[in-house]
Order: sequence, then structure tokens, then C-alpha cells
Amino acid sequence: MDDAILSSIRLSLQVAFTATLLVVLTGLPLAWLLARRRFRGKELLDVLLTLPLVLPPTVTGYYLVLLFGRHGWLGGPLFAATGWSVVFTWQGAALASYVVALPLLIKTARAAFESVDENLLRASTCCGHSEWSTTLRVLLPLARRGLWAGTALAFARAMGEFGATLMLAGNIPGRTATMPLAIYSLAGSGEWGAAHALVLLMTVLSGLFLYLANRGAGRWL
Repeated sequence: MDDAILSSIRLSLQVAFTATLLVVLTGLPLAWLLARRRFRGKELLDVLLTLPLVLPPTVTGYYLVLLFGRHGWLGGPLFAATGWSVVFTWQGAALASYVVALPLLIKTARAAFESVDENLLRASTCCGHSEWSTTLRVLLPLARRGLWAGTALAFARAMGEFGATLMLAGNIPGRTATMPLAIYSLAGSGEWGAAHALVLLMTVLSGLFLYLANRGAGRWL
């Protein structure tokens, strides 16, 4: 493998780990909110958070460009203030992967939270524990299988993101060319040997994380 291929592997792992960390930090509170709270517009929020799961990745990427591009609603003020833009950077690739992977964790975690017996939560409250303490001591441990499964699925999705990444971060070797983008470039240039190797690696990694997700949702934990 040449340096460009090794760089795409390293970059994919870097992007996937960063995106998954952001997914866990923001997705768990959102899933808890959707599962444990009643408020006006709850289902609308759920629809908005789930849209990247069903929209074509290029459409999601287009929205990201509108938001975070140099002339975007959020990216414009950022670029004017700092001279830096997330477009055509590895951070942009991580942002795109985060957006498309977030719904997987939210859906899985929400289902896991809602599956916990409400009587157990009430019993904890009756014993004098606060809602925060009940969440940490009862809700999270009982929902851990679903949370693990959602995290594994989100990581696998972040590793395989292509369309939104291409729209926001581009396909720059050594900077934003993750493994899916590298496969696209290698196939387009007829370098089938290297493309086969990366495809096999992606297949193995994706299968591994699907296996971990299934074990997490089953009896592993």
C-alpha cells in the first residue's frame, strides 16, 4: 500500500472516532429527552433528527454546505471572524459523518431507554434518589446493550460515509480522502488492485462492527 492509501485508512479512523465521540456526547442526551420527556414539538424534533438517515447523502451534504460553507448561515460568520472554514478539511469530513451517524444512535438509544421498566425507575425515586441519580444508577445500566449497539452502528456508519463527505469536505488525497472516497478514486483511475484491498478492508471492518452491535443488543453485556 502506498502513502495515499495508508493516509486514507488513518483519516477514516480519525474521522470515525471523532464523529462517534460527538454522536455519543450529543445523541445520548437527545435520546433521553425524546424517551423521558413530553413536550410540544417532540415528534417534529425526532423527524428532523432522523432525516439524515433517509435523505440521499448528497442532499444532506448540500444542506451542510448551506449551513457551514464560507457563505453559509453558520460558516459565513465563522469565516468572517476567524478566516477558517470547515469546508475541504478533515473536520468537515467528521462533521458530515457525525450528521449521518447521529440518527442511528438516537433511534437505538431511545428504544433502549423506553424499554426499561418504568416501575424500576419509580422504585429508585421512591428510595430517595434524584432523577439524575436514577438515570446514572438504573436507566443507563439497564439500557447499556442498546446504547452499545447504537454506538457500534454509528461508528460503522461514520466509517462508510461518502456522499455528504464529498459535498462538504471534497476528495483531497491526504486531507479529506477517507477510505470510501479513496475507493471511488482508485476505481475511477483503474487501480483495481488497491481498490480491491480497500474494499475488502472496509467490508471486514463493517462486518466487525455489525457483529459487535448484534452482540451488544443480545447477551454480550
